Amino acid sequence: MQKLSYSFYTLENYFQHRESGFGHTRIIILRHDVDKKPAKSLALAQIEASLGIHATYYFRIVPESNQPDFIRRIADLGHEIAYHYEDLTICKEDTEKAYESFQKNLAYFSTYYPVKTISMHGSPAGKYDNRDIWHTYDYRLSGIIGEPYFDFLDENVNEPDGSRFYFTDTAGMWDGDKYNVRDKSIGRSSNGKVKVHTTDDLIRFLTTNRNVREVMINTHPQRWTDNKAEWLLEYTTQKAKNIIKRFLVLRTGQ
Repeated sequence: MQKLSYSFYTLENYFQHRESGFGHTRIIILRHDVDKKPAKSLALAQIEASLGIHATYYFRIVPESNQPDFIRRIADLGHEIAYHYEDLTICKEDTEKAYESFQKNLAYFSTYYPVKTISMHGSPAGKYDNRDIWHTYDYRLSGIIGEPYFDFLDENVNEPDGSRFYFTDTAGMWDGDKYNVRDKSIGRSSNGKVKVHTTDDLIRFLTTNRNVREVMINTHPQRWTDNKAEWLLEYTTQKAKNIIKRFLVLRTGQ
């Protein structure tokens, strides 16, 4: 992507500079959801830093993600640390308690980095949509300048002839919207319109489509490995999850 003259942005930098515009620069907003196994995220963060790339790492508050040594080391590499919130799920849809929890957890992660962006954790097996807390409260009053599901993913994203795109590996593929309960564009689905399934497809798409100006790429580092045994376990586990998630999507009409 660097060879194609794309510039890499964190979510924080993107939201800070969006109003002034990016001129003729083609940008990739690089985001990683650290759902678990933060050692995998650190390995990726080290590779990115060696290439002069900074990304946004969204950490959950739960122990499988919230491991201070890894958070600190990723921040020390120059990456953005941000909060992957799920307070409404944790507090069982008690909105007031959820907001108190959000404020507490935001303050905690801000001890590692001055947190300016947040992103909801999808909690696909849960019955609560963590974004619903913002029907009552305003995250901007907490100093947050952006939440991608509200501030990037709109009706103009993933249009075949458009200039703004969102790709996530949530279902173990780049076009898994039909399996994704919540991690998808608020606007139109890319499924069936933009033919990007594998990583090779994604590279080809970004290489050949010169109209593309802004791309947000979201990965879950725990999924990525060059170990064949680990890859096979991840692949088979994700296949099983997708069956359940597809049922949930059909049942809820999402």
